[in-house]
Amino acid sequence: MPDELDLLRDANPVPADGPHFGDGPLDHRAERRLERLLQQTPPARRAPRARLLWGLAATGVVLAVAVTALVGGPSTQPAVAAPRPLVVRAGSTPVPLALLADRAEAAATDDAPGLRKGTHAQTWSMGMSDHAPPITVPQETIVRWQPDGSHTELVVATDPRHPGRPVLSDEGERPRLVADGHVISRQTYPPSWSDAPPESPPPHDVARLRDYLREAAYLHTEPHPGELLDAVDTLLDHWTLGARESATLARLLAGTPGLRPVGQVTDRLGRSGQAYVVDGPGARRMLIMDPSTGAVLGLELTATKADPRYGLKAGDVMQYTAWMR
Repeated sequence: MPDELDLLRDANPVPADGPHFGDGPLDHRAERRLERLLQQTPPARRAPRARLLWGLAATGVVLAVAVTALVGGPSTQPAVAAPRPLVVRAGSTPVPLALLADRAEAAATDDAPGLRKGTHAQTWSMGMSDHAPPITVPQETIVRWQPDGSHTELVVATDPRHPGRPVLSDEGERPRLVADGHVISRQTYPPSWSDAPPESPPPHDVARLRDYLREAAYLHTEPHPGELLDAVDTLLDHWTLGARESATLARLLAGTPGLRPVGQVTDRLGRSGQAYVVDGPGARRMLIMDPSTGAVLGLELTATKADPRYGLKAGDVMQYTAWMR
């Protein structure tokens, strides 16, 4: 029984301080994580596992895994290497967020794309332990909501950087290589509703959107720039923003001190965007936005400090998400 309790506490699919979970159903991510826990065979008794690093556990993206058998031992290279950090194009001119917000507001016309509940995202997530090299798990997730409040979630193991190559999957007790396009899970969820962030639609007013993001990320004080970007990540895990919502978010970010423009980048799906960076303890967050519409294209979290205990090096990409319509 202690092992099962440890699993539930580590995963924490239903946080005690989550205001909207007490009155309604779990969201699609929490349901999937809880279902995996219930189906998982209890592991043999073992020594306490390493602590998850860098606060990524709060976003539900770190995988504490043992992969020695998969990669051949601690001295070999991981089966799937972490992607290199995005590089700002030399000589490119940084676009201030205020100017980007102006462009986004101009692009928010009546015939522009509208808000849609559900997401389509490609993610690369690093898993670390104290007895095996870090690994990076790439996967694509599509969540679609129906008019009756039900929704479906499809999760596929794929890495668009290397089409057709085998992909490392985190399904089961231990990561394993699967074919590109392998379906990890396909779920249908019954109708559910909530009027609490992030399940409720985001507002179109900057001040109200800031409060919305604080509630969605369970922040009780004014968020610093890194926390604000984590809250944006939570928002985009539930909604595909329309032009008007992207313009409101861009205006909010334009008024956020510490988020600095650095220039043009090409994201991991080959799209051109403007990058905005904030440095925090041990890590750097880079937000990539469409230079014309202000839509968020991606968010990258990169280690700025090495930790030899876990094989983590400065410059390792610990998490990257690319959002699509």
